[in-house]
Amino acid sequence: MPDRILATEAAIELIEKLKLQYGNLMFHQSGGCCDGSQPMCFAEGEFKTGQTDVCLGEVAGCKFYMAGDQFEYWKHTQLTLDVIPGRGSSFSLEIPLGVRFHIRSRIFSDEELARLDI
Repeated sequence: MPDRILATEAAIELIEKLKLQYGNLMFHQSGGCCDGSQPMCFAEGEFKTGQTDVCLGEVAGCKFYMAGDQFEYWKHTQLTLDVIPGRGSSFSLEIPLGVRFHIRSRIFSDEELARLDI
């Protein structure tokens, strides 16, 4: 089964740094306010997931959730969590560090899609 969520080395390094300060973490990506569909990092349990949120998997031991309506748009893609310079306007934990998490994507191949349960 292909992974739905991956992370770059830069993202993993930042996650490990944030874990030292905040403990266990979680991610949520919505299509809502603030930075739109930017992935947001929270201390584990700080963000309450809803019944329609989908857990895409884990990155660096942290669960990554997506709003159900967003998942409908993104379910055909593999997402990669990355870090880019610049301050976002969200409540994500990395924002004070002058960087922000960012999603890159690629469409699954036909073979990969056949192995996914969508």
